[in-house]
Amino acid sequence: MAMIDGVNYGPLAQLAGKWQGDKGTDIAPAPDGSSNIPYYETILFEAIGDVTNAKEQTLAVLRYHQIVVRKDDDSVFHNETGYYSWDSATNTVSQSLTIPRGFALLAGGTAEADATAIEVAAEINDKDWGIVQSPFMRDNAKTTAFTHRLEVQGDTLVYSETTVVDIYGNIFDHTDENTLERCD
Repeated sequence: MAMIDGVNYGPLAQLAGKWQGDKGTDIAPAPDGSSNIPYYETILFEAIGDVTNAKEQTLAVLRYHQIVVRKDDDSVFHNETGYYSWDSATNTVSQSLTIPRGFALLAGGTAEADATAIEVAAEINDKDWGIVQSPFMRDNAKTTAFTHRLEVQGDTLVYSETTVVDIYGNIFDHTDENTLERCD
């Protein structure tokens, strides 16, 4: 079992700590096609213990904060906070996140306790794993689907993320990927 402070975190335990990476690539929609933005970032995953729902479900929970910075001008262009939780009874992993653009989601998937990879997904009309966005975002940059895969090998974390966005009159696969190293 992957225990932190007496709590079984299963596949989430390997994420705990501070990670930094400077190999990021953001393929983002632009009015005339797409832009390729090289970036560096820091992600902090903190174990916060377990929570119980309706006295029947116990979740091990990590809180995280991700700061993404453009390499060309050192400006922050993405600031995300959220939680990862794992239900050991069902091997369900969830990621809840918010970004300060009027956007939030709850994505889910399954992972065995000893898994080195975690993958979650959400869709706009999914009754279990969904997406919520402000009226402005819905009308101008509507997110319809989200997938996120993280894989840890020792002190290296590799992730890829795709957000399907309806923007500028097109459906666009907005992708981000990076390789990070544990730094604590």
